[in-house]
Amino acid sequence: MGKVNTKKVYIQEQTPDLKIVEEKKTKPYNDIDLKNWKNYSHIKTDTWWEFQSRDNSHGHSNEYHGNYIPQIASQLYERFTKKGDIVLDLFLGSGTSAIEALNMDRRCIGVELKPEQTEIVKNKFSPKELVTDVNLICADSADSGVIEKVQARLDIMRRDKAQFLILHPPYDDIIKFSDMKEDLSNCESTEEFYELFKKVAKNGFDLLEKGRFAALIIGDKYANGEIVPLGADCAAKMREIGFKMKAVIVKNMEGNERAKGKTANLWRYRALNGGFYIFKHEYIYIFQKV
Repeated sequence: MGKVNTKKVYIQEQTPDLKIVEEKKTKPYNDIDLKNWKNYSHIKTDTWWEFQSRDNSHGHSNEYHGNYIPQIASQLYERFTKKGDIVLDLFLGSGTSAIEALNMDRRCIGVELKPEQTEIVKNKFSPKELVTDVNLICADSADSGVIEKVQARLDIMRRDKAQFLILHPPYDDIIKFSDMKEDLSNCESTEEFYELFKKVAKNGFDLLEKGRFAALIIGDKYANGEIVPLGADCAAKMREIGFKMKAVIVKNMEGNERAKGKTANLWRYRALNGGFYIFKHEYIYIFQKV
């Protein structure tokens, strides 16, 4: 999958003859023309991503606490997918992955645990879009049965596997998303959280096309006087499954926060008093299935 494709693009003139107007140099997993690479200055290629605010246009909103910002999806899609490709999100949440997929002429299969949240996301799309471009599944992504459910949707969309995988799990128990025991935010211990996350990641690995990419979006947490490196530990689980790590991106947390400034002084005091530093970042780990 590391080969470069050279595509010849033709146009029809006044005569029946066809004329070559340009050759595009692209990778098998995106539409970026490497012969015109300077035209893609908007695509980030470094490992520090800074966004001053959340994009709330084109169907996106911030009504769901804990969702990631759409700019992450747009960057990843342009870098690692082609038009018409299928994005698989096994922690769909408010539907950011699906909304941005449609905005960029991609498609999406999203799995969400909570039935009521699944219905909320369905209402963000038209009946036609829910047939042709977006497939929503209410299921437990850690359960092995989810593979059959996703595979059935892939068959409908005429693909054998997904072309990109997004995993944006709860950050352990920092935010409680439901009262359901299957919810990763309700695990009795961090070790149980890791075990369930690994099951989700393995399902994603099995459903992803060989040679294609996956993104893990996650932050760490602070508990009992020490840092719990959720990001590094979950990334290690993905490597155990068979993913090859390609990048570790650090993203500033602006655009994700609510009630910004209201508790800033309190947290500053706690940091000074407790000997810790306040989180201002989260991670985006990039993997490839080889």
